[in-house]
Amino acid sequence: METPNLTRDQARLRAEQLHVESYHVALDLTGDDGFTSVTTVRFACRRPGEATWIDLVARSADEAVFNGRPLDLRRYDPAEGVVLPDPAARNELTVRARCAYGATGQGLHRFTDPADDAVYLYTHFQPADAKRVFACFDQPDLKAPFTLTVTAPAPWTVRANSPVRRAEPAGDGTRRHHFATTPPLPTYLVAVVAGPWAEWRADDDGEIPLALYCRASLASHMDAERLFDRTRRGLAYYRDTFGVPYPFAKYDQCFVPEFNAGAMENAACVTYQEDMIFRGHVTAHELRARDETVLHEMAHMWFGDLVTMKWWDDLWLNEAFATYMSVLAQAEATEHTQAWTTFANIQKAWAYQQDQLPTTHPVVADVPDVEMAAVHFDGITYAKGASLLRQLVAHVGRDDFFAGLRGYFAAHAWGNATLRDLLAALEKASGRDLSRWSGQWLETTGLATLRPVWSAGADGRFTAFAVEQAADLLRDHRVAVGVYDDDGHGRLVRIHRQEIDVSGARTEVPELTGRHRGSLVLVNDDDLGYCKIRLDPGSRATLLRRIGDLADPLARALAWSAVWEMTRDAGFRARDYVALIHRGLAAETDTGVMRRLLQQAHAALDTYADPEWSPVGWHAHATWLLGQAAAVAPGTDRHHVLINALLVGVLDQPHLGHVRRWLEEPVDPLSRWRIVQALVAHGVAGDAEIEAELARGPAFLGPSQAERARALRPGHKEEAWRRAMHDETVPGATVEAVIGGFAHPAQKHLLRPYAARYLEEIAEVWRRRGERAHGPAMVLFPSWAVDQPTIDAVGEWLTRTAPPPALARLVGEGRARLARALAARAFDRSS
Repeated sequence: METPNLTRDQARLRAEQLHVESYHVALDLTGDDGFTSVTTVRFACRRPGEATWIDLVARSADEAVFNGRPLDLRRYDPAEGVVLPDPAARNELTVRARCAYGATGQGLHRFTDPADDAVYLYTHFQPADAKRVFACFDQPDLKAPFTLTVTAPAPWTVRANSPVRRAEPAGDGTRRHHFATTPPLPTYLVAVVAGPWAEWRADDDGEIPLALYCRASLASHMDAERLFDRTRRGLAYYRDTFGVPYPFAKYDQCFVPEFNAGAMENAACVTYQEDMIFRGHVTAHELRARDETVLHEMAHMWFGDLVTMKWWDDLWLNEAFATYMSVLAQAEATEHTQAWTTFANIQKAWAYQQDQLPTTHPVVADVPDVEMAAVHFDGITYAKGASLLRQLVAHVGRDDFFAGLRGYFAAHAWGNATLRDLLAALEKASGRDLSRWSGQWLETTGLATLRPVWSAGADGRFTAFAVEQAADLLRDHRVAVGVYDDDGHGRLVRIHRQEIDVSGARTEVPELTGRHRGSLVLVNDDDLGYCKIRLDPGSRATLLRRIGDLADPLARALAWSAVWEMTRDAGFRARDYVALIHRGLAAETDTGVMRRLLQQAHAALDTYADPEWSPVGWHAHATWLLGQAAAVAPGTDRHHVLINALLVGVLDQPHLGHVRRWLEEPVDPLSRWRIVQALVAHGVAGDAEIEAELARGPAFLGPSQAERARALRPGHKEEAWRRAMHDETVPGATVEAVIGGFAHPAQKHLLRPYAARYLEEIAEVWRRRGERAHGPAMVLFPSWAVDQPTIDAVGEWLTRTAPPPALARLVGEGRARLARALAARAFDRSS
């Protein structure tokens, strides 16, 4: 079904013309093949007589009454919505439509549980899919109160953004749920969650009613008390930090099946992917990551829900703030006191990678339409934005920063805001002019490289010290320089810290003259700035020998980041980076850091290393992982991380023998599937093992894992390709599983034909699916074809086909990654 792609200019003109006063939406969810939607919207028009339109993507628009007059719907087109001719100054419109359930995680998604055949429904509208469920002005700056009425099978639980005001029998085994009117919300934050959900309610008398939901077949795995604990801590922390009470009447958290996002901040009715209900071994990192997600979505209740960006250009006002606050809340309100170290290792590394692509964009982005908005949920918007907010807090001071936010909330509550509105509030609180800071950091792209340049005398003391900055745009940085040396007990510890302002190409640091040079110098110590760092020759030599001796986890994180960026920049051999991980991983106790480093080792072997050497490297790495795993207790977090890293790599026959024997040991169901998938990918297991694992259960886990395993079969790539790219009957969650299993580092020889196929077919897939094609466009890009002919072919395709901007961005990023990998391989081979 062709759907509209609202442009920024169209949205601006409609917002200038209209003021939406209220929605009443009635949904009948009792049908199996679709649902009925009746919407009554009242709105004012500032330019009476000038035609406008309301968005609706439905199977059929059956009736529309506008100011008492029926509209002719015979030429209704979902791509155009419902045209509203001759609006008055005050208007009332009622639209009755027959709508389709979604199968891709967008709109109103319908899922049948294979474990018990129970049916579950939930909405997901971001960025602009509310129109698939009810007629609306589907843009973020036309906020309005919503009153929902939902008719559903009587046994079902139905939740929405506001509490149920009353529920009554509606005949034939159904029940009608009437919800209280919400505060003004943008359409993309409206939510309905319906089905025979398992439910938990907090057993305290807190001011905010708390509830958790998941499908009944997963109820035994819900760790409700931990989730309630994190929820209470977060709500209290944000209330006290913002000085603004939680703005809604309740707080529901719903873990839903086949969700195509990590989580969604629907006002007072948050949805999460149900993988966050842990069904196997759960590491400390996975618990921390879920805590971060809980706190991230909760922060959105203020950033995004109470105050909403005016248009998707300012998406960072939602996502950067939620990311920053979730890390800050972890560090200050939970046991995750090293949250900023994890941020440096994971999220900030994501931002650095994104910001070095030719398709990078400013934090305050140029988003011309909704289709482009969907590709801006990226490392710039989230991680770079959060990094810059941390920098801004240091720039204006914490007290003034949060005082400014209180003013921002007060000025724009239940409305919309822009960058300028935020800066005005912060400038008022701090007395600082932030236009220069914003211009340098929020409104430009790229990152600088900072390098220490120094000399020292025979006594080991600095005689001169400077920091050099290399960048297309030289910015002002506030950073710390750390000097590290041996403490006499085999540890490298900081012996001096100097905070400085870096400006221009070279900044002298006279404060360090006379200080001992130590063994290692780290620019951007404590990770205050947003920049890459390089090492002087002596520090580099120390780091390569003793990275594991750095006592401070954040200093180690910065050191790992520096060497990894050198590897990606073709300045450090990929094989040497893998060897460095083998030497230094023992010092890391955080499972999130371990997992990230092992993912980088995988990328070094698969992408950046000379392919002639890679088989030797894979063998050595797998052997090392097995040895490391054998040295730690089975069932521990460390053992789990090491084994999972092994299972996604390239294995030879002795390694595969070890892996197969693990199926004879007590292993949780998810780990069993990972073992089977590794065996299938290497051609030593197949359909019989997949079917046996499916029969073994559990049913809630098996189908998606089996789909991934089938896509990993060496002789079935054509079938996987067809299902991922062309079969429109395949649900979105299944497509995700299939594309996740299509490419494996042991199967590159099987994938060569699909580089040309991708270029031949992706434009048509994008035309059919729009934003739902993002997964295939990104994951099935021929990243396995690291060669100049493929780079040239992709460049020629971009020029010849002139694809839609969002698709051009995704393909252009893939091409840039290929070029980077080709350069790194040449360096690995020649050095």
